[in-house]
Amino acid sequence: MERSASIDERSLAILVDRFYDKVRADPALGPVFDVAVHDWDGHKRTLVSFWSSVALGTQRYRGSPMSAHRAHPIRGEHFDRWLVLWRETVEELFEEVPAARMIEYAERIGRSLRMGLGLSARPGSHPLGIPVVGR
Repeated sequence: MERSASIDERSLAILVDRFYDKVRADPALGPVFDVAVHDWDGHKRTLVSFWSSVALGTQRYRGSPMSAHRAHPIRGEHFDRWLVLWRETVEELFEEVPAARMIEYAERIGRSLRMGLGLSARPGSHPLGIPVVGR
């Protein structure tokens, strides 16, 4: 598959699908998600709406990422692994400029969630997250 030169609904749906297939197969993340997600198709639709709101400004996502994550046993190393898989998948699917944008969005969201969940930030990361949903 040719890498996408732009971010659109179709490319976001492919990204979410491929990425969460990797998450489900990952030995560190799979068990955390398996307990939390009971309807993967519905979860992926929600995440496409989330990323559409973040990357395209569609405001389709109406949830609260902080509340969605608060009830689960998420540790700092889960964020680290999530970002490794995210970067890998984004770089497979997007050309350099849109890939860099999607990675930056994920890193900012991750910092914000870490801070909100009381988890320590990765060494060298910026201590404050900048919310990017609901512009």
